[in-house]
Amino acid sequence: MDKKNILFNLPFSIFKEGKHFIAYSPVLDLSTSGKDYEEIRRRFYEVVQIFFEELIKKGTLKEVLTSLGWQKTRQRWQPPVLIAQDYVPISPYSLEKV
Repeated sequence: MDKKNILFNLPFSIFKEGKHFIAYSPVLDLSTSGKDYEEIRRRFYEVVQIFFEELIKKGTLKEVLTSLGWQKTRQRWQPPVLIAQDYVPISPYSLEKV
């Protein structure tokens, strides 16, 4: 995939779990892990490139992106708009009941 064909900004989050970092994009339902912040950004970029290359190679780009809520407008694919990332307070007592 040629870099000049990029037509959108892909939202993703980075989490730290112990000594490892996790990058996740809800608009692709795609994640990867790494040892530090720089590695996780690089690895996530690579995973996204491979993801799109495989969709194009298999001819399933439209099917997969549509199933993930993407829309095609004027020959461009648009991911769902990430409105917010928020936190919900959870009581440890409510988790004991699960």
